[in-house]
Amino acid sequence: MKKLLFSLLAFLLLQTPAFAGSTLNGAGASFPYPVYSGWAFKYQKDLGIRVNYQSIGSGGGVRQISNRTVDFGASDAPVTPAKLQKKGLLQFPAIIGGVVPIVNIKGIGSGQLKLTANVMARIFLGKINTWNDPEVTELNPDLKLPAADITVVHRSDGSGTTAIFTRYLTEVSKEWENAAGAGKSVKWPVGIGGKGNEGVTNYVKRVKNSIGYVEFAYAKRNKLADVSLKNLDGSYVSASFDSFKAAAAGARWEQDKGYYLWLVNAPGKASWPIAGASFILLAKDKPKSNRQAIKFYDWAFNNGDQMAINLVYVPLPESLKDDIRKYWKSNGL
Repeated sequence: MKKLLFSLLAFLLLQTPAFAGSTLNGAGASFPYPVYSGWAFKYQKDLGIRVNYQSIGSGGGVRQISNRTVDFGASDAPVTPAKLQKKGLLQFPAIIGGVVPIVNIKGIGSGQLKLTANVMARIFLGKINTWNDPEVTELNPDLKLPAADITVVHRSDGSGTTAIFTRYLTEVSKEWENAAGAGKSVKWPVGIGGKGNEGVTNYVKRVKNSIGYVEFAYAKRNKLADVSLKNLDGSYVSASFDSFKAAAAGARWEQDKGYYLWLVNAPGKASWPIAGASFILLAKDKPKSNRQAIKFYDWAFNNGDQMAINLVYVPLPESLKDDIRKYWKSNGL
């Protein structure tokens, strides 16, 4: 039902004609695309202003706002304070979610397959290449795992989802750090690439015995099995609204750093280890566009929490929303 509703909202949003001077253009991360699209549909219905958001990946979002070809960019990899200064950009978080490993293994449902950080890193390195490898079966003695080759699916584009995922692997695995490292794009040791969260989702759906990583809303909407992970406190946790919220609970956001912060490998028994925020980027020299963009995001902060929760994203705490409003005001917006 949610899949049908989201598809209808996206279709209607794309079909509705824009009026002169009433379109706000954004581009970037596919991680928040489901919630931004839902917000945009409701915003146009309530205020008559169309928000045209292109899901092109975080790398594309940073590039387009840096080139001043959109009104706002979006990235799941926070831009460093030094780069914000160099590019003349402002940055603030808009939503919190989780990146989840997804698998297509016959008979394995969501949350059933357990992996540690080290074992998952070795799978994505190609060091573990069958599902019945002893390193996997030792963690899953009650599962019947096939003697089948593992197909790794990763992003082919510059991606904030990849940045969050590889940042996590780098923090938890020295082997991964030395072989591939972290970033929006990395040199993948093995696997096939899909464009956007959409592309990875479609590959994992089609390819038997595959594993990939996507924002959680894509896994839920496409009924893909996600993996339980062992977190920093040693607990196996499943991806959920509560585990994402637990990961974000101890976050310390700082205005003067442009809210630059990673949420991966957060402490807490209930914390999901691959949580992340999605950030909005504005050009300092575009005050008119910026006022339109913050009007939309302020509306979303006031009216969009329930829609975000329905799509398994975590809305920002009210205290953080208020701090962001002060940040806008301090920058003349």
